[in-house]
Amino acid sequence: MRAALPVMAAVFISFLIIGMALPVLPLHVHDHLGFGPFVIGIVAGCQFIAALLSRLWAGRLTDTQGAKRAVVLGLIAAMIGGACYLASLVLLALPELSVVVLLFGRALLGGAESLIITGGMLWGLGLVVPNRGAKVIAWVGMSMFAAVAVGAPVGSLVYARANFLGIATLTAGLPALALIMIAPLKPLVPAPSTPANIRAVLSAVMLPGIGFALSGITFGSIIAFLTLFFAIQGWAHGAFAFTIFAVALILVRVFAAQLPDRFGGATVAMGCLAFQAAGVAMIAFASRGEVAMAGAALGGAGFSLVFPSFGIEAVRRAPPQARGLAMGTYNAFLDLTLGIGSPFLGLLASHAGLNAVFLASAVAALLAVPIAVVLRGRRVAQAA
Repeated sequence: MRAALPVMAAVFISFLIIGMALPVLPLHVHDHLGFGPFVIGIVAGCQFIAALLSRLWAGRLTDTQGAKRAVVLGLIAAMIGGACYLASLVLLALPELSVVVLLFGRALLGGAESLIITGGMLWGLGLVVPNRGAKVIAWVGMSMFAAVAVGAPVGSLVYARANFLGIATLTAGLPALALIMIAPLKPLVPAPSTPANIRAVLSAVMLPGIGFALSGITFGSIIAFLTLFFAIQGWAHGAFAFTIFAVALILVRVFAAQLPDRFGGATVAMGCLAFQAAGVAMIAFASRGEVAMAGAALGGAGFSLVFPSFGIEAVRRAPPQARGLAMGTYNAFLDLTLGIGSPFLGLLASHAGLNAVFLASAVAALLAVPIAVVLRGRRVAQAA
């Protein structure tokens, strides 16, 4: 795993700058550019739409030109995106033009995200022994989730001290640090091969991707509604409850990331989904904040290994020459979950209350269990 640490660091830095912008972009667009909620929503969502649209392209590029090239291009795109942030500040007197430049920067960062996470996972897989594949996916994914969790408070602190100029400067500068870190690593030259049929890749990834998407509804409910749920219930420390979820996720990946490699991704996913469902159900039925925090810890621990467990199933089922495309497609399922599932959760909350959001998340996690059972059965049949 030591060989892949620079790659994980590059992923962490990339998602750190993404996380830093999340809490402060609405403030900047509203307070300094003077736009309302509609434009704020466009600016906030532009990056995630760009990430979703570029997933397949990023996977194909990784397969054909190599993982290192994908990560390097992603980091360069992130630097240019940060430069667009800086350029938008020069145009503050022309708010319409400023927000257009800001949107262009957000789109570049979305494409950069796809390249870096897809290339980073495939690069990490190539740098370690084959029986550590799930552990690599877990640790690279941990770098992503941890960076977003850390980035939000860091971004708020930077914004309070240096306004959006501080965010823009770090966004433009930190990817250069990541480029320096990965420069000494050897590239993994892809073997010449016929490009895989996209239908074959989708067929391989579909079941694991749907399972991960159903599990990901928990992540969407936690990041969007947990602190609000605590506030409405009159409980203190809602932000700390989110931290507990994130810490539980990270700790399980640190100490148990090898489990999918040892016991099989589908087998581990079955158990993790049960823990995840129990955790968010505890939040839904909690009568005290302490119970909800315990549920957040259990839910984070369960969700932690679902991503690498289904991920290793997706990679193993995909054609060898299309693993980058498979990984990009697999990651797109979380984009769909957060982009489509979160608004539906909000609609559910408006009609049935926030408790229903977490109860629905628990049901969704349980619906993913039969998918894990089917995948496990197919693996057992293949082994026989």
